[in-house]
Amino acid sequence: MLITTLFFIAGYMIIALEHVVKIDKAATALFIGVVLWVIVAHTGVDFSETIISLKEHFEEIAEILFFLLGAMTIVELIDIHNGFEIILRVIKTRSMLVLLWVLCLLTFILSAVLDNLTTTIVMMAILRKFLTSKSDLWYFAGFIIIAANAGGAWSPIGDVTTIMLWNGGQVSTNSIITEVFLPSLACLLVPLLIASYSFKGKTIEAELPSAPKIQQISPRESNFILLLGVGLLLMVPVFKGITHLPPFLGMLFSLCVLWLITEILHKNKPIELKHHLSVATTVQRIDTPSILFFLGILLAVAAIETNGSLEFMGGALETTFNDFHITNTLLGLLSSLIDNVPLVAGAMGMYSMETFPQDHEFWTFLAYCAGTGGSVLIIGSAAGVAAMGILKIDFLWYLRRIAWLALIGYFSGILVFILIN
Repeated sequence: MLITTLFFIAGYMIIALEHVVKIDKAATALFIGVVLWVIVAHTGVDFSETIISLKEHFEEIAEILFFLLGAMTIVELIDIHNGFEIILRVIKTRSMLVLLWVLCLLTFILSAVLDNLTTTIVMMAILRKFLTSKSDLWYFAGFIIIAANAGGAWSPIGDVTTIMLWNGGQVSTNSIITEVFLPSLACLLVPLLIASYSFKGKTIEAELPSAPKIQQISPRESNFILLLGVGLLLMVPVFKGITHLPPFLGMLFSLCVLWLITEILHKNKPIELKHHLSVATTVQRIDTPSILFFLGILLAVAAIETNGSLEFMGGALETTFNDFHITNTLLGLLSSLIDNVPLVAGAMGMYSMETFPQDHEFWTFLAYCAGTGGSVLIIGSAAGVAAMGILKIDFLWYLRRIAWLALIGYFSGILVFILIN
């Protein structure tokens, strides 16, 4: 257990210092993910049980990766059809402060309807339409991560952990919305208010693009693909609710519908243009290293969960602190280092419904902490990992510029939660 923990920490440090060691974080993540499983399989744990555990975890990881792949393809397909041009026409402000507030509030709402991961991918594409400076892009992306995680925490379908608690019967739709909405809003608004002072009076320096990249696509077609793509993304939670099948199938269903419609839409166009607008070409634009980075991180976390490290930490928290407000707060902060999914799964296993019945304050507070605590570090949430991969955000830059704001927002939400309960 000690060896795996130390190796895990060392790997995270190399990822954090990517710009210093000059090693791609995807390579490091894959390396620690694979090596940790080798260590777990050959250090005293029953080998056959380890293989079974690996297959179970990989099934869960594959669902997340195919969900991510489908969402990224849909967003790229909308972008390649100039679908996001309508956003430029609607949001005409040149004030960076107004733009920050508009995009963050939009993210907060969309994350509750879609989920924080899908919304982050969409918003990263939109950000690139407004900003060209790397520092501005990264700063806005940091707030998009905070907004996406905060928005996902108060919705039963906004985050993987809230879906787990909702499906498990620990929380109902009404309770998680009514009890977590205000804390989540505070988690976003407090950092936004602090950052507003630094953006006051600043304007967007780059000229906003006025003409579509591909002139052969009519504005009607662009708007149609945008509305269809967003509509299909919104259908993913509906698909899950109707079929009770995993969300990744809903995302793949949405992708194939959009694929079929674009094939029909462009069937009479010139072969070169048709090829450029096809899904086959769009897939090549997806940032594959980001998906591999995600795979490595999730494999690494699954390995230390399998060997009992997470269970040991959870047990230590339970025996050290008797107040669940303290334990859940620490679990939320811990989720910024380790994926919140196994942490919530561990909490669901440690505390029965007899101890804390449905809609008990323990469960709603856990939903808030696990959903928003991951914003403190960029590798602490699916939204952060996606943004990090898409915009190549430096771990240490995020730690210096965004982490303290996310931490203030996190504790602000906790204070609001305690006050309203």
